[in-house]
Amino acid sequence: MAKPNVISKEALIQSAKTCISENGLEKLTLQSVAKQANVTQGTVYYHFRTKENLMMEVVRHVCGSSWANVKNSRLPSSEKLREAWLSAKSRTKENADYHRLCLSLVVSSFQNEQIKEQLSHLLQSENQCLTEELTQLWGKSPIDGVSLTTWGTMLNAIIDGLAIQSLVFDDFPLEGVYQELEWILVKLTEKMR
Repeated sequence: MAKPNVISKEALIQSAKTCISENGLEKLTLQSVAKQANVTQGTVYYHFRTKENLMMEVVRHVCGSSWANVKNSRLPSSEKLREAWLSAKSRTKENADYHRLCLSLVVSSFQNEQIKEQLSHLLQSENQCLTEELTQLWGKSPIDGVSLTTWGTMLNAIIDGLAIQSLVFDDFPLEGVYQELEWILVKLTEKMR
């Protein structure tokens, strides 16, 4: 196999994100990323092999960046969670391609064990990050018998579920639902003080 042009995988991921934002997920191809990055299609293929692998790396990068910002923030845990919440909300309508990309990968994972395994690790990591922040915020579960791990998993599932509904339901009341869900978290936090 020929050696790739000198370009980092990170730069190709950025090129893929640009392609998605400028042209939509439907037009994302290895060729479009190569054109955006000004490299050969073989270079992109060398790093990713398939469109699904490229898509997975884009999702991993977006999630990783978002959670790194939360973890590295000097804000109190309640504000960190709010920032993570607002970040997820912004990707629901303003940048819906991210969740469409995730959902495309979920569908692919039904027939692709490698994608399924990678998504599983990503979801577990997100669940763990949420659990860690809730542990910092609450110390213990606000409801006996419900672990903080379960709370983290449920919050992650709620965020993903809201994204799905927002993508499918044109008149989905995103602002109201997010506001009320935030209110629930505020009330649970007050209960723990």
